Amino acid sequence: MSNITISVPITKEQERFIKERVRSGVSANKAHAIRQALDKLSEEEAINAVLEAEQEISEGKGLRGNLRELLKKIK
Repeated sequence: MSNITISVPITKEQERFIKERVRSGVSANKAHAIRQALDKLSEEEAINAVLEAEQEISEGKGLRGNLRELLKKIK
């Protein structure tokens, strides 16, 4: 995997938070802190998608049956 560098403006509060994570040893450096935050956001979005799907299923909104047959109905 190759890394890409981007530049993003942040607030002073966000900068303080990043610096504190580095100072405390939670993150190796500023870039590591940002990568950790992005990984956490990605995990949270995946978890929320699963929770939403479970909620829809419990409300009877889920699809059941043969996947190929369901796809024919959708097309």
